[in-house]
Amino acid sequence: MTNKLIRLIQYSLYPISWLYGIGVGFRNKLFDWGYLRSKSFSIPVICIGNLAVGGTGKTPHTEYLIRLLQKNNFNIAILSRGYKRISKGYVLATPRSDVQTLGDEPYQMKTKYPDIRVAVDEDRCQGIEHLMQLKNPAVDVILLDDAFQHRYVKAGLNILLTDYHRLYCDDKLLPAGRLRENEKGKERAHIVIVTKCPEDIKPIDYNIIGKRLNLYPYQKLFFSCLQYGMLTPLFPETGSKERTLNSLKEADILLMTGIASPAPLKKKIKKYAAHVTSLSFGDHHNFTSTDIRQIKEQFGKLKGENRLIITTEKDGTRLIHHPSIDESLKPFIYTLPIEIRILQNQQNIFNQNIIDYVRTYSRNSSLPQK
Repeated sequence: MTNKLIRLIQYSLYPISWLYGIGVGFRNKLFDWGYLRSKSFSIPVICIGNLAVGGTGKTPHTEYLIRLLQKNNFNIAILSRGYKRISKGYVLATPRSDVQTLGDEPYQMKTKYPDIRVAVDEDRCQGIEHLMQLKNPAVDVILLDDAFQHRYVKAGLNILLTDYHRLYCDDKLLPAGRLRENEKGKERAHIVIVTKCPEDIKPIDYNIIGKRLNLYPYQKLFFSCLQYGMLTPLFPETGSKERTLNSLKEADILLMTGIASPAPLKKKIKKYAAHVTSLSFGDHHNFTSTDIRQIKEQFGKLKGENRLIITTEKDGTRLIHHPSIDESLKPFIYTLPIEIRILQNQQNIFNQNIIDYVRTYSRNSSLPQK
């Protein structure tokens, strides 16, 4: 598809985006005017979200907060909608919970951090009320995953993420672009993080981006980049061991993803492996037996003895218990963990902002805005 055709299609969608913007804007005004009510809670609530649909790195940023708060001895609960789960209503994760009951991202976090509470509920207010009733130990802080537009909850600390490669100021409303709501929605954020930055981002770019985002004095701006860990076997019982990205130099790779923005991961893998075949599915894709056969066929076309299938941790949650996974594939399937790093030597400042909020706001009165 040519750029000219893409622009033509985008222009044709502007009238729909305009109507969509009117609807979303009117809903936000009903909250601003008090006709729709936002509820505060007597517990610190941190919301991690964005203005765009998918792909800004919510999960690794949420996991960063989990590790930070655990290190400071807070009892954490995660509350998510549980996208594409088969269950309904409030569900508190247990050791027996599966990806179908929780959704892929909540299941991933419960698997990686078994000591925290993870719950899903479409009604975030109801979910928070259930979590506040938990004892032994009681919950100290609740992290709301992807709830920036869920205004029935008045989070005490709103963290807004925006992708370095597609800032909200450069985007358009759905369906012409990817914005769920107008750029004006940024006003509700206390912290804005520009995610997926290059590790070698130039100092002048920080200033340019800061001016373009046009934040208010009460808002704090940070920048983060992705960091990749050791390749981890999805099925360690096969005898496969962790390996470094440097070990891919002579490998043939099938990079299989079902995420919103696979481009950064593809770019990273291609830095280490000379031969990379990509197989991409939609975000939160539920793999079918046909998909598994396609993966096996693509893997069979790779040459050489050093062959691997690399996927994301999120995709791994949907593959690990899949009944159609061929036993012959299991030793070759690896996941690549992703973490984030706060840039500009601002990590301690960011961390202190989070800790100070949780310690200070025992009642979830919102931080000051304009």
